Amino acid sequence: MSEESRRILVVDDNADNRDLLSRRLEKKGYVTVCADSGRAALDLLEKEPFDLILLDIMMPEISGIDVLKMVRSKRSMADLPIIMATAKDTSEDMVRALKLGANDYITKPIDFPVLFARVQTQLALKYANDRNHELVGQLKARNEFIRSIFGRYVSDSVVEQLLGEPDALRLGGETKHLTVMFADLRGFTPIAESLPPASVVEMLNNFFGVMTDVIDEFNGTINEFYGDGILAFFGAPAPLEAHARAALRCGNQMQQLMERVNQINTDAGLPTLAMGIGINTGNVVIGNIGAHTRSKYGIVGSAVNLAARIQSSAAAGEVLASQATLAAAGNGVEYREERTIQAKGIDQPVSVFQVTGVVEPGTVNASGST
Repeated sequence: MSEESRRILVVDDNADNRDLLSRRLEKKGYVTVCADSGRAALDLLEKEPFDLILLDIMMPEISGIDVLKMVRSKRSMADLPIIMATAKDTSEDMVRALKLGANDYITKPIDFPVLFARVQTQLALKYANDRNHELVGQLKARNEFIRSIFGRYVSDSVVEQLLGEPDALRLGGETKHLTVMFADLRGFTPIAESLPPASVVEMLNNFFGVMTDVIDEFNGTINEFYGDGILAFFGAPAPLEAHARAALRCGNQMQQLMERVNQINTDAGLPTLAMGIGINTGNVVIGNIGAHTRSKYGIVGSAVNLAARIQSSAAAGEVLASQATLAAAGNGVEYREERTIQAKGIDQPVSVFQVTGVVEPGTVNASGST
């Protein structure tokens, strides 16, 4: 709202005072509404919006001081400025009004240049306050939007990082270098066909529950649960410098925690499970993918496809990773063997490594590392 369209409520029981104040303010471009009593002013405030009140003190029935108290019980000084315009000119009167919440105090006869300056100041402060509320509302809406999109895919710490670093999130498509992981249960279809639906869902939820916690621990993003598998990636939406290393550590931790999953299943009288994991690092296209009415944050690209192919070659209990992932992870990656696979859609054989651990710098490793 422009300054010229600001609405000012003029409250005075003297018609000449009301007329003079309103005419002089309107010449300055303000919109004025007049009230001839405290009751009339309170009634108008219930029905119409105002940006500032010019308020006389000495009025019958409901005085200006009473109006001030009632307004301040509902509206703050920043939300609705009130300037007392009165013939009461003692310091006690001024202090009392200011303590009760008046923004300013001028005495009659009114010095109009001073009045205009004080009105302008109070309206500028109100505009700044209104703008601040608007920005806070926009920030809250943005934060809720981020939480609604990413809250079910990444850990709370990653969501908080996105909220604190707006540049870490760019909606829409972009190319990013990150690490992709596929994890899939082995032999689950025949197991599922032999169990009641409720037991199948219980087993999957046990598996997904434990694995989700691990992926969150290593700052991974769960893109989706598909059937009996998980697609996750590391390095987006929040940047993660050592994304390849995090993915390899996460994959090994996931395999170790299959023991916990199976203990939960055994306690519930359900079969044990086994998992294979494939990991690849490369450039992917990432962003909100879908239609205007329904979309999701996802990834596509040859690096994603290769990760899926590597996963399909992983035996139960294995973490297989590409040469690109080992190179990106740096020193300290332990692996048991290197072998080649023929990945669908790729002409040349692909080298993969059965990763057994990641040794951090300074860690003593008796078995050696590569």
